[in-house]
Amino acid sequence: MTQNDNPTRYTGTTVRPTVPGAPVGVGARPTPSSLGVVPDARLAAAFLTHAFIWMFAGLLVTAGVATIVQSNERLIEFAQGSFFLLMIVQLGIVIGITAAIQRISATAALALFFVYAASLGVTVGLIVSAYTTASVATAFVGASAMFGAAAVYGAVTKRELSGIGSYLFIGLIGILVASVINIFLASSGLTWIISILGVILFTVLTAYDVQRIKAGNLAAATGSMEKAAVMGALSLYLDFVNLFLFMLRLTGGRN
Repeated sequence: MTQNDNPTRYTGTTVRPTVPGAPVGVGARPTPSSLGVVPDARLAAAFLTHAFIWMFAGLLVTAGVATIVQSNERLIEFAQGSFFLLMIVQLGIVIGITAAIQRISATAALALFFVYAASLGVTVGLIVSAYTTASVATAFVGASAMFGAAAVYGAVTKRELSGIGSYLFIGLIGILVASVINIFLASSGLTWIISILGVILFTVLTAYDVQRIKAGNLAAATGSMEKAAVMGALSLYLDFVNLFLFMLRLTGGRN
Protein backbone atom coordinates (compact mmCIF):
# COMPACT_ATOMS: atom_id res chain seq x y z
CA MET A 1 0.00 0.00 0.00
CA THR A 2 1.25 3.43 -0.85
CA GLN A 3 0.05 6.73 0.45
CA ASN A 4 -0.39 9.35 -2.26
CA ASP A 5 -2.75 12.03 -3.41
CA ASN A 6 -4.07 9.88 -6.24
CA PRO A 7 -5.03 6.71 -4.38
CA THR A 8 -6.00 3.44 -5.99
CA ARG A 9 -9.68 3.51 -6.77
CA TYR A 10 -11.91 0.68 -5.61
CA THR A 11 -14.11 -0.24 -8.56
CA GLY A 12 -15.65 -3.47 -7.34
CA THR A 13 -14.67 -5.32 -10.50
CA THR A 14 -13.19 -8.23 -8.58
CA VAL A 15 -16.28 -9.07 -6.56
CA ARG A 16 -18.36 -12.18 -7.10
CA PRO A 17 -22.13 -12.35 -6.52
CA THR A 18 -23.65 -14.14 -3.55
CA VAL A 19 -27.14 -14.28 -2.12
CA PRO A 20 -28.57 -10.75 -2.39
CA GLY A 21 -28.48 -8.75 0.81
CA ALA A 22 -31.02 -6.38 2.28
CA PRO A 23 -32.37 -3.67 -0.04
CA VAL A 24 -30.49 -0.41 -0.07
CA GLY A 25 -32.40 2.36 1.70
CA VAL A 26 -33.54 5.48 -0.09
CA GLY A 27 -30.60 7.88 -0.41
CA ALA A 28 -28.16 5.34 1.02
CA ARG A 29 -24.92 4.64 -0.80
CA PRO A 30 -24.72 0.97 -1.87
CA THR A 31 -22.03 -1.16 -0.25
CA PRO A 32 -20.82 -4.64 -1.22
CA SER A 33 -22.70 -6.08 1.77
CA SER A 34 -25.98 -4.36 0.89
CA LEU A 35 -25.67 -5.51 -2.73
CA GLY A 36 -24.93 -9.08 -1.72
CA VAL A 37 -21.41 -9.29 -3.15
CA VAL A 38 -18.09 -10.20 -1.57
CA PRO A 39 -14.56 -9.24 -2.64
CA ASP A 40 -12.12 -11.72 -4.09
CA ALA A 41 -10.26 -13.51 -1.26
CA ARG A 42 -6.96 -11.79 -2.04
CA LEU A 43 -8.60 -8.37 -2.14
CA ALA A 44 -10.40 -9.02 1.16
CA ALA A 45 -7.09 -10.08 2.72
CA ALA A 46 -5.47 -6.88 1.42
CA PHE A 47 -8.21 -4.75 3.00
CA LEU A 48 -7.62 -6.38 6.40
CA THR A 49 -3.83 -6.39 6.16
CA HIS A 50 -3.57 -2.68 5.37
CA ALA A 51 -6.03 -1.72 8.10
CA PHE A 52 -4.29 -3.83 10.76
CA ILE A 53 -0.83 -2.52 9.81
CA TRP A 54 -1.86 1.09 10.40
CA MET A 55 -3.86 0.14 13.50
CA PHE A 56 -0.81 -1.51 15.12
CA ALA A 57 1.37 1.45 14.10
CA GLY A 58 -1.11 3.78 15.82
CA LEU A 59 -1.07 1.64 18.96
CA LEU A 60 2.74 1.76 19.02
CA VAL A 61 2.63 5.56 18.84
CA THR A 62 0.07 5.68 21.68
CA ALA A 63 2.08 3.25 23.82
CA GLY A 64 5.29 5.20 23.23
CA VAL A 65 3.74 8.54 24.18
CA ALA A 66 1.98 7.00 27.20
CA THR A 67 5.28 5.58 28.44
CA ILE A 68 6.96 8.98 28.17
CA VAL A 69 4.07 10.69 29.99
CA GLN A 70 4.17 8.17 32.84
CA SER A 71 7.84 8.83 33.47
CA ASN A 72 7.57 12.64 33.44
CA GLU A 73 5.84 14.43 36.29
CA ARG A 74 5.40 17.64 34.29
CA LEU A 75 3.65 15.77 31.48
CA ILE A 76 1.35 14.09 33.99
CA GLU A 77 0.46 17.49 35.43
CA PHE A 78 -0.15 18.81 31.92
CA ALA A 79 -2.41 15.84 31.13
CA GLN A 80 -4.33 16.37 34.36
CA GLY A 81 -4.86 20.07 33.69
CA SER A 82 -5.76 19.58 30.04
CA PHE A 83 -7.73 16.33 30.29
CA PHE A 84 -11.07 17.63 29.05
CA LEU A 85 -9.44 19.87 26.45
CA LEU A 86 -7.56 16.85 25.10
CA MET A 87 -10.81 14.88 24.94
CA ILE A 88 -12.48 17.64 22.93
CA VAL A 89 -9.51 17.88 20.54
CA GLN A 90 -9.41 14.10 20.11
CA LEU A 91 -13.12 13.93 19.41
CA GLY A 92 -12.73 16.75 16.89
CA ILE A 93 -9.95 14.89 15.06
CA VAL A 94 -12.02 11.71 14.77
CA ILE A 95 -15.05 13.63 13.52
CA GLY A 96 -12.82 15.61 11.17
CA ILE A 97 -11.24 12.51 9.61
CA THR A 98 -14.63 10.87 9.15
CA ALA A 99 -16.33 13.95 7.71
CA ALA A 100 -13.48 15.00 5.42
CA ILE A 101 -12.28 11.60 4.20
CA GLN A 102 -13.80 12.18 0.75
CA ARG A 103 -12.06 15.55 0.34
CA ILE A 104 -8.61 15.00 1.81
CA SER A 105 -5.83 12.75 0.57
CA ALA A 106 -5.04 9.39 2.11
CA THR A 107 -1.72 10.83 3.30
CA ALA A 108 -3.46 13.68 5.15
CA ALA A 109 -5.95 11.26 6.71
CA LEU A 110 -3.10 9.02 7.88
CA ALA A 111 -1.24 11.99 9.34
CA LEU A 112 -4.34 13.04 11.30
CA PHE A 113 -4.72 9.46 12.53
CA PHE A 114 -1.19 9.49 13.95
CA VAL A 115 -1.77 12.92 15.52
CA TYR A 116 -4.85 11.45 17.19
CA ALA A 117 -2.90 8.38 18.35
CA ALA A 118 -0.16 10.57 19.84
CA SER A 119 -2.64 12.84 21.65
CA LEU A 120 -4.49 9.83 23.02
CA GLY A 121 -1.16 8.56 24.32
CA VAL A 122 -1.08 11.57 26.66
CA THR A 123 -4.53 10.69 27.99
CA VAL A 124 -3.81 6.97 28.27
CA GLY A 125 -0.51 7.71 30.03
CA LEU A 126 -2.37 9.68 32.67
CA ILE A 127 -5.02 6.99 33.12
CA VAL A 128 -2.67 4.01 33.43
CA SER A 129 -0.46 5.93 35.89
CA ALA A 130 -3.29 5.51 38.40
CA TYR A 131 -3.08 1.70 38.19
CA THR A 132 -0.47 -0.86 39.19
CA THR A 133 1.81 -2.23 36.50
CA ALA A 134 0.47 -5.74 37.06
CA SER A 135 -3.14 -4.66 36.60
CA VAL A 136 -2.28 -2.72 33.42
CA ALA A 137 -0.53 -5.80 32.02
CA THR A 138 -3.47 -8.01 32.96
CA ALA A 139 -5.97 -5.66 31.31
CA PHE A 140 -3.81 -5.45 28.18
CA VAL A 141 -3.51 -9.23 27.87
CA GLY A 142 -7.24 -9.68 28.47
CA ALA A 143 -8.17 -6.99 25.97
CA SER A 144 -5.75 -8.42 23.39
CA ALA A 145 -7.25 -11.90 23.77
CA MET A 146 -10.83 -10.67 23.41
CA PHE A 147 -9.94 -8.37 20.52
CA GLY A 148 -8.10 -11.15 18.72
CA ALA A 149 -10.92 -13.65 19.17
CA ALA A 150 -13.52 -11.14 17.99
CA ALA A 151 -11.37 -10.15 14.99
CA VAL A 152 -10.97 -13.78 13.94
CA TYR A 153 -14.71 -14.34 14.31
CA GLY A 154 -15.51 -11.29 12.21
CA ALA A 155 -13.09 -12.44 9.51
CA VAL A 156 -14.31 -16.04 9.21
CA THR A 157 -17.98 -16.00 10.14
CA LYS A 158 -20.57 -16.46 7.40
CA ARG A 159 -23.15 -14.66 9.53
CA GLU A 160 -24.02 -11.20 8.27
CA LEU A 161 -23.29 -8.67 11.04
CA SER A 162 -24.25 -5.48 9.20
CA GLY A 163 -27.78 -5.66 10.63
CA ILE A 164 -26.57 -5.00 14.18
CA GLY A 165 -24.84 -1.72 13.29
CA SER A 166 -27.75 0.45 14.43
CA TYR A 167 -27.97 -1.40 17.76
CA LEU A 168 -24.24 -0.96 18.34
CA PHE A 169 -24.57 2.77 17.69
CA ILE A 170 -27.42 2.99 20.20
CA GLY A 171 -25.25 1.11 22.69
CA LEU A 172 -22.41 3.59 22.19
CA ILE A 173 -24.73 6.52 22.83
CA GLY A 174 -26.12 4.80 25.92
CA ILE A 175 -22.66 4.18 27.40
CA LEU A 176 -21.62 7.76 26.65
CA VAL A 177 -24.70 9.20 28.37
CA ALA A 178 -24.32 6.87 31.36
CA SER A 179 -20.64 7.80 31.69
CA VAL A 180 -21.44 11.52 31.69
CA ILE A 181 -24.15 11.01 34.33
CA ASN A 182 -21.75 8.97 36.45
CA ILE A 183 -19.28 11.86 36.50
CA PHE A 184 -21.74 13.59 38.84
CA LEU A 185 -23.00 10.49 40.66
CA ALA A 186 -19.56 8.91 41.14
CA SER A 187 -21.25 5.54 41.67
CA SER A 188 -18.88 2.57 41.85
CA GLY A 189 -21.78 0.24 41.05
CA LEU A 190 -22.68 2.16 37.90
CA THR A 191 -19.00 2.29 36.93
CA TRP A 192 -18.85 -1.50 37.19
CA ILE A 193 -21.98 -1.94 35.04
CA ILE A 194 -20.73 0.55 32.42
CA SER A 195 -17.38 -1.24 32.27
CA ILE A 196 -18.99 -4.64 31.69
CA LEU A 197 -21.26 -3.25 28.99
CA GLY A 198 -18.29 -1.44 27.43
CA VAL A 199 -16.24 -4.64 27.22
CA ILE A 200 -19.15 -6.47 25.59
CA LEU A 201 -19.96 -3.63 23.21
CA PHE A 202 -16.42 -3.10 21.92
CA THR A 203 -15.82 -6.83 21.57
CA VAL A 204 -18.87 -7.08 19.32
CA LEU A 205 -17.83 -3.87 17.52
CA THR A 206 -14.48 -5.46 16.72
CA ALA A 207 -16.11 -8.37 14.92
CA TYR A 208 -18.50 -5.98 13.18
CA ASP A 209 -15.73 -3.65 11.99
CA VAL A 210 -13.50 -6.50 10.79
CA GLN A 211 -16.34 -7.86 8.68
CA ARG A 212 -17.05 -4.38 7.27
CA ILE A 213 -13.41 -3.98 6.28
CA LYS A 214 -13.14 -7.46 4.79
CA ALA A 215 -16.36 -6.98 2.81
CA GLY A 216 -14.96 -3.85 1.17
CA ASN A 217 -17.64 -1.56 2.57
CA LEU A 218 -15.13 1.11 3.59
CA ALA A 219 -13.36 0.93 0.25
CA ALA A 220 -16.68 1.36 -1.54
CA ALA A 221 -17.66 4.26 0.73
CA THR A 222 -14.37 6.14 0.31
CA GLY A 223 -13.63 5.05 -3.26
CA SER A 224 -10.01 4.35 -2.30
CA MET A 225 -8.20 1.38 -0.83
CA GLU A 226 -5.72 3.71 0.89
CA LYS A 227 -8.42 5.83 2.53
CA ALA A 228 -10.34 2.69 3.46
CA ALA A 229 -7.21 1.37 5.19
CA VAL A 230 -6.97 4.53 7.30
CA MET A 231 -10.67 4.45 8.22
CA GLY A 232 -10.46 0.75 9.01
CA ALA A 233 -7.37 1.31 11.14
CA LEU A 234 -9.12 4.11 13.03
CA SER A 235 -12.15 1.90 13.74
CA LEU A 236 -10.05 -1.04 14.94
CA TYR A 237 -7.78 1.26 16.95
CA LEU A 238 -10.77 2.76 18.77
CA ASP A 239 -12.20 -0.71 19.41
CA PHE A 240 -8.99 -1.95 21.01
CA VAL A 241 -8.21 1.16 23.07
CA ASN A 242 -11.73 1.35 24.48
CA LEU A 243 -11.77 -2.38 25.17
CA PHE A 244 -8.47 -2.04 27.05
CA LEU A 245 -9.64 0.96 29.08
CA PHE A 246 -12.92 -0.71 30.07
CA MET A 247 -11.02 -3.87 31.03
CA LEU A 248 -8.65 -1.75 33.12
CA ARG A 249 -11.54 -0.08 34.94
CA LEU A 250 -13.16 -3.46 35.51
CA THR A 251 -10.17 -5.47 36.73
CA GLY A 252 -7.40 -2.96 37.46
CA GLY A 253 -5.94 -2.32 40.91
CA ARG A 254 -5.23 1.33 41.64
CA ASN A 255 -1.93 2.59 43.00
